[in-house]
Amino acid sequence: MTILRARPALTLAVVAGLAAAVTVTGSALLTGPATAAQGCRVDYTPNQWPGGFTATVKIAPGDTAVSGWTATWTYAGDERVTNGWNATVSQSGPTVTAHSLSYNGSIPAGGSTEFGVQGTFGSSGGAPTGFTLNGVPCNGATPPPTTPPPTTPPPTTPPPTTPPPTTPPPTTPPPTTPPPTTPPPAGCAGAVLCDGFENQIGSTPSGDWAVVSPDCSGAGTASIDTATTHSGNRAIRINGAAGYCNHVFVRSTKNLGSVGSVRYGRIWMRHTTAQPTEHTTMVAMADSADGNKDLRLGGQNGALQWNRASDDATLPEQSPAGVAQSLPLPTNRWVCVEFMVDGSAGQLRTWVDGAAVTGLTADGAPTHDIDGQWYNRTWRPQLTDLKLGWESYGGGADTLWYDDVALGSSRIGC
Repeated sequence: MTILRARPALTLAVVAGLAAAVTVTGSALLTGPATAAQGCRVDYTPNQWPGGFTATVKIAPGDTAVSGWTATWTYAGDERVTNGWNATVSQSGPTVTAHSLSYNGSIPAGGSTEFGVQGTFGSSGGAPTGFTLNGVPCNGATPPPTTPPPTTPPPTTPPPTTPPPTTPPPTTPPPTTPPPTTPPPAGCAGAVLCDGFENQIGSTPSGDWAVVSPDCSGAGTASIDTATTHSGNRAIRINGAAGYCNHVFVRSTKNLGSVGSVRYGRIWMRHTTAQPTEHTTMVAMADSADGNKDLRLGGQNGALQWNRASDDATLPEQSPAGVAQSLPLPTNRWVCVEFMVDGSAGQLRTWVDGAAVTGLTADGAPTHDIDGQWYNRTWRPQLTDLKLGWESYGGGADTLWYDDVALGSSRIGC
């Protein structure tokens, strides 16, 4: 079997600037016509548990295209939105306002887009009402009157001389359904894969996960750990050994084909040893459009990087200026790593603890030190699986944990 070896790490003469260079998702784009027809729809799909919720919000402008959008709704209870994704979200009293971002502001006539929110509630949580899109009532709501009131008062009808009949209240209260005793894992709504490994019953991953060694096996091991978890009682533990041929991963056995060409991932990770200078891999996904070679997320020169196995291209480029626009993965604490791969547009984005990482972004336009090397050829990935584990192509051993893993066609959030 041929072992695919990664490029040796470059010697960085100046790495003093290496830091967490991150940018937060941009502000709303509201240029050009931004109206909405009265046929607009806003569909709010919640996933609620005692004290908290997430919701996917789908907006469709109807038969009028928009080049920027603002959606609003009003909560009936004491819900409070704490964060959102794919939109800039704010709340004033019971009213929530969501603005489009630079990449999803344009919606064609008959089209739609989605964003999400996460929040909490205290004593009550109900269905929101009063949905609008760019100020226009949606979902068949009647817009406010635009004609002036009549100049003469309408005729009055005297009140009835006898009161209307009354119906006594029911003597027994309606049946109630007790809330679930434990909240579901965050981010499960709409996700094709959402696993906290709680259904694992042995010490070796099985069922929805299989232990694999893509190139060659050695000293690396994978197991179910009950001592170190992000949530619940179980997590995947990887003992990653140094040197070649110690590759070990757990691979999802679920059919991930329904995710589609745009894939969002959310993985909670924890590791013990700072990333070495040599190239390592922690997440790998086979690309059927690239000879089934892996798209790999790992590290090199002490910071996170993406690596394309077919030609060893890296994101960012392994120059001092490129590496400085990534960041090291923190050690000895749980870290939320998110990514988006758009196979149709050939784009890739990465977030660490909710903040976008500039050096781990391929936006379609080659930029020196970031994605210039990445776009040395046309890249239209079609990812087919998900593998979590450890590959070391030189020195470097590490112990890693993975928990609360999710994969879907829209951003799931941390």
